[in-house]
Amino acid sequence: MMRRPVAFLLAGLCLAAPVAAERIEVRAGDGALASAVADAAAGDEIVLSAGRYVGPLVIETPLRLTGAEGAVIDGAGVDSVITIDAADVTVTGLTVTGSGRSHDTIDAGVKLTKKATRARVIDNDIRGNLVGVDIHGARDALVKGNRIEGLRLARMNDRGNGVYVWNAPGSVVEDNEIRYGRDGIFSNTSRDNTYRGNLFRDLRFAIHYMYTNDSVVEGNVSIGNHLGFAMMYSDRIVARENISINDRDHGVMLNFTNQSDIFANIVTGGTEKCVFVYNAHRNLLAENIFEGCEIGVHFTAGSERNTITGNAFIGNRTQVKYVGSRDVEWSYEGRGNFWSDHVVFDLDGDARADSPYRPNDLMDHILWSQPAAKLLLGTPAVQLVRWSQAQFPATQIGGVVDSHPLTQAPVSDVPAPYETLAQAAPLWAKGGRDDDFDPLASH
Repeated sequence: MMRRPVAFLLAGLCLAAPVAAERIEVRAGDGALASAVADAAAGDEIVLSAGRYVGPLVIETPLRLTGAEGAVIDGAGVDSVITIDAADVTVTGLTVTGSGRSHDTIDAGVKLTKKATRARVIDNDIRGNLVGVDIHGARDALVKGNRIEGLRLARMNDRGNGVYVWNAPGSVVEDNEIRYGRDGIFSNTSRDNTYRGNLFRDLRFAIHYMYTNDSVVEGNVSIGNHLGFAMMYSDRIVARENISINDRDHGVMLNFTNQSDIFANIVTGGTEKCVFVYNAHRNLLAENIFEGCEIGVHFTAGSERNTITGNAFIGNRTQVKYVGSRDVEWSYEGRGNFWSDHVVFDLDGDARADSPYRPNDLMDHILWSQPAAKLLLGTPAVQLVRWSQAQFPATQIGGVVDSHPLTQAPVSDVPAPYETLAQAAPLWAKGGRDDDFDPLASH
């Protein structure tokens, strides 16, 4: 009498056991991919053999889509090539190409909708699309190890972004190579994101922040773009250990960015301004190297309560451009910055110069506000004004003061692979200007 309940219990357990995930191998053919995706169950893996598959494709089931070498999904110029509209989907090992070109619908190689929580887009070759990957409201997405190459339309602003992040908290974009298109990563109205270890070339901005808070930009390399790392209208950003090489206009820009830490970055070579600080408040700029720019740092528009310490300003034609009527101290707790043009003495051996450093004088202020005055450079009158200010500091009208300048600069070597790449690559820094580009107006 006791066996019957046990038998029923065992039968019930068998019926409740989950069905094992299947590996579904697909060969190229008309409708083969769409049919396989439609028939797949949650947890299945669809493996595409080499060949060309027709898109657009919409994935609405949690599954893994894997491509063997030579597997290509082509959207034929219509909509997004792959749209992920379910949680826990992985797309890996594919070549994805041929999206539409509508900016209104944000046509992309891979689009992640709001339902695509924890989506994984890994180790794909994504090229010839308007946008590479569109993370559109998907939380905790990962875009990693992809090679993303955008369109090369005549007007840069007509192109799409490599990765577009919109309202996608927790998303991570790392270890990708992104080239051409408009911006490498455009992050808009989001938070808690991480952009790490990416390589950007031949773009407008490498990373472009708009209204993105509490996020990390770490270990990225920008080579030959119009602008390296642009943090705009964003708060509490940590930008560390990034490298900007030969970016045309700015290496780093803080525009209405507040309470952020910018440290241990390197900006070098051919750049108009190593760093541009515009109406940005309560930020920390520390341990950065700004080298070989026309202007080391342009500091303007009432930026206040920023802490600037431990940086190295090396070989910039103008170390600082700042126009103001009061002194602004650029040292913290007795530690200033290194200035390559500051002739220093350190009699007490504390690695601090015995005299303060003022990067600008009255004539600099005149030349910035009245460019025509450059005709007077070298005249006795200009030399007399500069000599007088050097002898009588009380005649200074205000500006940056480093009361504790450092006597030694940190090592500024760029890792060899990136230095070689910068020398070999065709650089926007050397030409190809877009006349309609304005870093403060083009968002």
